[in-house]
Amino acid sequence: MNIDSIQNGIVIDHISAGNGMKLYELLDLNSLDCSVALLRNVSSSKLGRKDIIKIDKEFDLNLDLVGFVDPQATVVMIKNGEIVEKKKLDLPKTLINVLRCKNPRCITTTEQEIVHEFRLTDRENRIYRCAYCETKANL
Repeated sequence: MNIDSIQNGIVIDHISAGNGMKLYELLDLNSLDCSVALLRNVSSSKLGRKDIIKIDKEFDLNLDLVGFVDPQATVVMIKNGEIVEKKKLDLPKTLINVLRCKNPRCITTTEQEIVHEFRLTDRENRIYRCAYCETKANL
């Protein structure tokens, strides 16, 4: 298989095998007007198997969403065929408009203009709670 290198864009690497498609859908990458390559189950010395997403365009990538789905992923920014920045991700402390509160009494379900904010309350178990009503997020 031959996937060309990108000149200006983003590579999301070290995605746990199986999470690549989830990221592709959540980031709405099918709506981009550029080449996007999703490589699944690629051999990796560190992970055994991994997924990779290559996006041949610079755009505002939601790093919190990527970190939430797969905190071990790395994001590489490429300009003129050269790596200009490499970011190692972690679980974000807060998530803004990534999750929706399921509590029917929460203010976010009745007030449509309110930001959906969740805070990381237990890093080990990856538990996020609504900032307004403390309801545990369903991941």
